[in-house]
Amino acid sequence: MLLYAITTVISAFLLFQVEPVIAKIILPWFGGSAAVWTVCLLFFQVVLLLGYAYAHAIVRYLKPGMQTAVHGVILAASLAALPIYPSQHFKPSGTSDPTWGILSVLGLTVGLPYFLLSSTGPLLQAWYAREHKGALPYRLYSLSNAGSMFALLSYPVLFEPRLTTHEQTGTWSIAYGMFVLLCGFMAFRARAFPVLGAAEGAVPDKKPLVRHYAMWLLLPFTASVLLLAITNHISQNVAAIPFLWILPLSLYLLSFILCFESSGWYRRNPYLQLLAVALGGMAYGITVDQAGNMPIWWNLVLFGLGLFTCCMVCHGELAQLKPDPKYLTHFYLTIAAGGALGGIFVGFIAPRIFQSFYELQVGLVLCAVLIIFALNLDPETAHWFRGWRMAAPLAAAAAIAFMAAYMGQNIRAQAANSRVLVRNFYGALRVRDSGEEGGLNTVRTLTNGTINHGEEYVNVARRRLPTTYYGPNTGVGIAIREKQKKGAIRVGVVGLGTGTLAAYGRLGDYFRYYEINPLVPPITEEQFWFVPYCPAKLDIAMGDARLSLEREAPENFDLLAVDAFSSDAIPVHLLTKEAMALFFRHLRPDGVLAVHISNRYLDLQPVVEGEAAVLGKQTRTIDSEEDPGVDVFTSTWVLVFGPASGFDPPEFDVSADIKSRRNVRLWTDDYSNLFQIVKTVVR
Repeated sequence: MLLYAITTVISAFLLFQVEPVIAKIILPWFGGSAAVWTVCLLFFQVVLLLGYAYAHAIVRYLKPGMQTAVHGVILAASLAALPIYPSQHFKPSGTSDPTWGILSVLGLTVGLPYFLLSSTGPLLQAWYAREHKGALPYRLYSLSNAGSMFALLSYPVLFEPRLTTHEQTGTWSIAYGMFVLLCGFMAFRARAFPVLGAAEGAVPDKKPLVRHYAMWLLLPFTASVLLLAITNHISQNVAAIPFLWILPLSLYLLSFILCFESSGWYRRNPYLQLLAVALGGMAYGITVDQAGNMPIWWNLVLFGLGLFTCCMVCHGELAQLKPDPKYLTHFYLTIAAGGALGGIFVGFIAPRIFQSFYELQVGLVLCAVLIIFALNLDPETAHWFRGWRMAAPLAAAAAIAFMAAYMGQNIRAQAANSRVLVRNFYGALRVRDSGEEGGLNTVRTLTNGTINHGEEYVNVARRRLPTTYYGPNTGVGIAIREKQKKGAIRVGVVGLGTGTLAAYGRLGDYFRYYEINPLVPPITEEQFWFVPYCPAKLDIAMGDARLSLEREAPENFDLLAVDAFSSDAIPVHLLTKEAMALFFRHLRPDGVLAVHISNRYLDLQPVVEGEAAVLGKQTRTIDSEEDPGVDVFTSTWVLVFGPASGFDPPEFDVSADIKSRRNVRLWTDDYSNLFQIVKTVVR
């Protein structure tokens, strides 16, 4: 048992350790969007399914000796994929949907090793059952999930803060080579074990029925949908970082561990009662978050506990349906298929059929309905559902109907109050008007999820006023006005939004925007006036700003505004030492880099200051106050410029240059750590 346990834990650890490592590396290549992680999870779930299918096939159709030979050859072949650091040649060059590009990179980089790690759990359990003549191997499944969870929880605490991404992939590759030797030895031992027949004392009629297969598929499908939907809900409004990917996935795995541990921790009482509270609480939380951004800690608690409760019930009911060991690979294969289908639904189908993030609402209703069916199929609880006069079934049906109607009304209200409601890989965009129709203070707002991406006055007399984070007294407003004193200027802007900075454009000026989301420019040009009515010459470069700037010749900007961090889901690859050096390659010698660091959860100031110091630049932090009269928000900008630039606007004399009290390790393309800059007090 010890060898089985060690091999299982190592394979599970490597299986889930590689997920945040490889996702973090390729995240900058595809825009830094939270959707990158969703597509990564889709890939890992599909390959997990393929690994389980492979395990099922060789156990079912190959003799023990042939199983050893086939598995040994594939194990040896997988070593050719090491080390697993993806080649720079895989970076995208176009602006098409990144989904297939991400899947291709993952497949070519970690596809075969991940496939073999995925197959290890069911293979070892099948071999264990053969060696021990039908003994139940489900504790190994629990150990597998425990190893996976340790890999996830240790990554942001032990590995990410201490190792660069090259060191992480190198360490993982060495550990994988050791795993290949250990797994090869286990496969060699398995050749001597006889083929498993019926378990001792097994009842002949225990063959799973169609309804069992259906529940094996639908229960993990629902849990997978909720996992990805809740991860999206949390990470799209904070940051696309491993911690916010790992927390929901760890809770998901914990539910597997507790439900499949030999004694089983799942009890219908109290978990069914808690499920009702969790579903109702998350349904309400979605509405609150849409209205005004629930604080991050409440988000994590409400949706984290809600996800855990839903997964405990789904996986607990799944554990109740465990088959005889003879059908072990059938069971795991169907579970993996359910998880993969959930990933396909959230990562591939939902962005193409929904106008906004509705998959979480779908998952909540599906969970409630499915559990009712699961209880109805169980002989121990079916009697509750035989007569619909009983209060419990009626109350459950009424609660589900109410929750579905409540969320349906919320979706309809969101659509009815929107001028534009569209969605793609990069997020869900919404344009809406607020205020009295035709009023002086009526504004039109562009949001991505729940984050404000710019506002403009609808009244023709106020349309050209720079609003939100870009007022005349903000850091970027001061820098532009100072530069314009010397004549026509060239301005680069990373992040289009509503194009508010174009309000400063004059005849003879040049503004160049960098935007990754292809849905944004049509909205900016058709729904807002900043860009189409700008007197300056204006271009929009499509694609990731970092990749676009790397390909372009120096633009000689007088000012480059990096405005990609105000949405809180920050693209880290635009905030590294190499990124700042690239920005200054496109600036004149006396040019100014303006970095917008307003953020509710992260203190980005020490990161910018540290990189500026390494590059020999000076910084000035400008905090500006809210001015509701002209729709200007509180904002923080860091202006970065060379010592000999001569940049010294009069506003510097009356502003305090606030230095950060944090000391953080320099961020590079090979190292970043958001834990060290999380604000202790969330604004």
